[in-house]
Amino acid sequence: MTVSTITPPRTDDDWWRSAVVYQVYVRSFADSNGDGVGDLAGIRERLPYLRDLGVDALWLTPFYTSPMIDGGYDVADYRDVDPLFGTLADFDAMISDAHALGLRIIVDLVPNHTSSAHRWFVDALAAGPGSPERARYLFADGRGEHGDLPPNDWESIFGGPAWTRIADGQWYLHLFDPAQPDLNWRHPEVRAEFEDVLRFWLDRGVDGFRVDVAHGMIKAEGLPDVGFSTATTGQRQVDLLGKACLPYFDQDEVHEIYRAWRPILDSYPGGRMAVAEAWAETPQRLARYIGPDELHQAFSFDFLDATWSADSFRKVIETALAEATVVGAPTTWVLSNHDKQRHVTRYGDGAEGLRRARAASLLMLALPGSAYLYQGEELGLPEVLDLPDELRQDPAFLRTGESRDGCRVPIPWSGELAPYGFGPAGSELSWLPAPTTWDALSVAAQAGTPDSTLELYRAALRIRHEHPALAVDAGEVTWLQAEPGVLAFSRTAGTTALTCVVNLSGAPVALDGYGELIVASAPLTDRLLPVDAAAWLERR
Repeated sequence: MTVSTITPPRTDDDWWRSAVVYQVYVRSFADSNGDGVGDLAGIRERLPYLRDLGVDALWLTPFYTSPMIDGGYDVADYRDVDPLFGTLADFDAMISDAHALGLRIIVDLVPNHTSSAHRWFVDALAAGPGSPERARYLFADGRGEHGDLPPNDWESIFGGPAWTRIADGQWYLHLFDPAQPDLNWRHPEVRAEFEDVLRFWLDRGVDGFRVDVAHGMIKAEGLPDVGFSTATTGQRQVDLLGKACLPYFDQDEVHEIYRAWRPILDSYPGGRMAVAEAWAETPQRLARYIGPDELHQAFSFDFLDATWSADSFRKVIETALAEATVVGAPTTWVLSNHDKQRHVTRYGDGAEGLRRARAASLLMLALPGSAYLYQGEELGLPEVLDLPDELRQDPAFLRTGESRDGCRVPIPWSGELAPYGFGPAGSELSWLPAPTTWDALSVAAQAGTPDSTLELYRAALRIRHEHPALAVDAGEVTWLQAEPGVLAFSRTAGTTALTCVVNLSGAPVALDGYGELIVASAPLTDRLLPVDAAAWLERR
């Protein structure tokens, strides 16, 4: 399979409408100095790989100063780089090289909470009840005769109470780990601080922001009880609190924040953008985060959660496209990320999971809008399920037994032994161990190998960039009549149509009548598309 170098993405302000964005989990991408932890200099060294893969932009997980209780999502200083990852000079050099290669940079913004090591929270603890310093966070007196009960029944997403009591008797709210106190976003100083943080990174050239917990900054007035049983499990908390419209999340007032941010983004040239990690009770409420006066995109997590069936995928796709049309913004598709089990494993693991993951990737990349890839999915990496408990670092693990570490294992670059070229030559360190079977999944092992997952991604991304029917302004999805269990749709530009066929049935499917084959996720015999496979076909 021949792969050409991808030309740089378009330079107009609407680049994000059809961009393919590659999520870099900084700790696990590339280690430049041999300490076993990925860093900014490591990313800089691997930028040519990402250019040749064919992505348009990189989303970097937090690299800010942090105690690293929650992998950097506990930020102590929003305007500096943690020494673990390098320096501001390293960031500047990395973004300069990225731009020279035609790659844009999106950084993670974590506005719902700070680290407990942030100077504001340290000052709040020292200042005492009723102080201006405590007003930046959500402190409250406890219930009960002596105030020894939490202010309400809210529970942490990571399990256990969402409140922690301090020495003077007050409690503070943390919807995640106790080391991540929630900010009071009704405080004008909090809003002004983050507007300044936006400008700090925009001035350094970042092209956009991924907004962490974008639905969470505003809590319901009065902090009312939810009514959950204290016996609720951690996983059920994730399911309910992540998606439902509760006092925790998706309050109407949160949109005031984004209406204040949008003019800042628009004041910079080059199409600066923001994408929301937001959960809402309905697609209609999720769509409210997107628009010309708020954020540019919101992740379509329903696509990630779709079951392996034609009906499930079609329903999710139709709903997402309909809502995108209403708000005049592109849909944002995602199959895996640093918080979710890798889709190879979700789809069955092993050979079956890999077949389905490859097919799902072709489905996603054929849809209109933008797509977010998670590092290593282009290699077909599965979830690492057998990490020793003592090596797991996810703070949710100790509280719930659920761990996200399995999708965060450093990706394999080359060699026959772990950590597979993650660090410089001779380095044997890796903050999480890679499986002994990953030598066959490394970049070096797959590059230039026909039918490898890496070459499938390279080919699909090349076609996505070059094919007129997959352009941002090309025709929308037209569903085609197909056999039960088969998805088939086309997109058209002028007289050229590209059709995507996904076989989720129990038998091979004939591709006669769809056009000439361009690419397929599995080998075909006599124009029969195998089970758990997808193909793109062209008709001119």
